[in-house]
Amino acid sequence: MKWKDQGSFIEIFPPADFSFQECLIFLGRSHQEILHRISEGYLYKLIKADDQQILLKIGAAPHSIKVEFPISEPNQNIREKAADYLLEWFDMDRELKGFYQMAASDEILQAVCANHFGLRIIGIPDLFEALTWAVIGQQINLTFAYTLKKRFVEHYGECLDYEGIVYWLYPEPDIIAELEVEDLRKLQFTNRKAEYIIGIAKSMKAGLLAKKELLQAEDYPQLKETLMKIRGIGGWTADYVMMKCLKHPRSFPIADVGLHNAIKLQKGMERKPTIREIEDMAENWKGWEAYAVFYLWRSLYE
Repeated sequence: MKWKDQGSFIEIFPPADFSFQECLIFLGRSHQEILHRISEGYLYKLIKADDQQILLKIGAAPHSIKVEFPISEPNQNIREKAADYLLEWFDMDRELKGFYQMAASDEILQAVCANHFGLRIIGIPDLFEALTWAVIGQQINLTFAYTLKKRFVEHYGECLDYEGIVYWLYPEPDIIAELEVEDLRKLQFTNRKAEYIIGIAKSMKAGLLAKKELLQAEDYPQLKETLMKIRGIGGWTADYVMMKCLKHPRSFPIADVGLHNAIKLQKGMERKPTIREIEDMAENWKGWEAYAVFYLWRSLYE
């Protein structure tokens, strides 16, 4: 049983090697994040199901994750969708025994995985959000990327006010598909990024780009090639989307600056590693590249 309906709330039963606290720490790494809120050990997240806005209050119970609905109790169908969303968001269906066995004998991952045991890849279940957030972050620092994301969400996303706090949903592609480049330029998006984001929105609105179809491509190179055919999606962006949205365990953004900094830190190097050096180090990670990268990203927030 993955979850249980308890009437006024639902309980989710994660794997034994799952740490809600570790996931919460990762989610709280930036005070600029607009799409969830952490307060007094609880995680608040606004989702949309059956065209209804549903606010989730998520907290740790002794042997489960307790999910409350602060505003109103939704029907059974929405409860199921809320449970499915959280199981996907926290990658709870993944069996990580093989990853931890590999990491236990890996020079770089051993200490990182021991220190943060129970961390799961925190996903981005919505394909449009994953693609466009990756595009937003291209070639700029993370602080400015969050600033652009906040403007984008506040201008075009839906919101809900609860007890004086505003919770936000990421903009939907149907809305963004109707914009002009100049609309995003006013928010300090570059011409190119505005074109890419609107183009992705138009493709999704037209049914030319869908998560369900992408998930059918199990072959890693084929899936990456398919994503890179989308205007604005390069190698790093494709791997990021495969990791965070499509949950492909082999996704490997090898050119990622954060990955390079983390390896440098873990190995005590005076310079960043070369791509060839990373390829050699990653021989041991085969099949688990996405989790290796995610744990190394976590090591940057000690």
